[in-house]
Amino acid sequence: MATTTGEARAGVGQPASIQLPGIVLGVGMGGFVDGILLHQLLQWHHMLSSTNEDHIGVKYYNPHTVSGLEMNTLWDGIFHTVCWLAVLLGLAVLYSRVTHNRLRVWTSRVLWGWTLLGWGLFNLVEGVLDHHVLGIHHVYAGDGQVWWDIGFLALGALLVVGGYLLQRSGRPFDPNAPTRREGRSA
Repeated sequence: MATTTGEARAGVGQPASIQLPGIVLGVGMGGFVDGILLHQLLQWHHMLSSTNEDHIGVKYYNPHTVSGLEMNTLWDGIFHTVCWLAVLLGLAVLYSRVTHNRLRVWTSRVLWGWTLLGWGLFNLVEGVLDHHVLGIHHVYAGDGQVWWDIGFLALGALLVVGGYLLQRSGRPFDPNAPTRREGRSA
């Protein structure tokens, strides 16, 4: 019985893509950069720090009062938990898909490209949703906050484009391909 090329390939099985785990890792890591840098180190905003001007009617928790900071810190913790779960999920999917030569995946442009793209997607979704649609916080509230929010979106767009181009410049990662040492004959 004759088989088509597509049928023959289906029997061989293509290597599992690292696109999904890379993007999920990027979303989690992008969230951590946002939370650690902007929420904790610079203290520019917290999850609910602009609810006095939000678009959905969330109670205002002034981050400059003890009780307000407690509530904002609680929501920052929930945000960090979601980021942590995204990183764990990304690692678990990556681990399940890359079954051989796992050390090589960490030097793959493809993985780092998808990770940067995921970080950029985090910025775009979180920026549009939290800063513009819900209005629950801004990158840097006050005069000129719209420019900080637009800059956050622009950074996200640059990360998406840069990540896409980086992953395209790499060789597809095949965990079953021999390493350079394994491929050489002695």
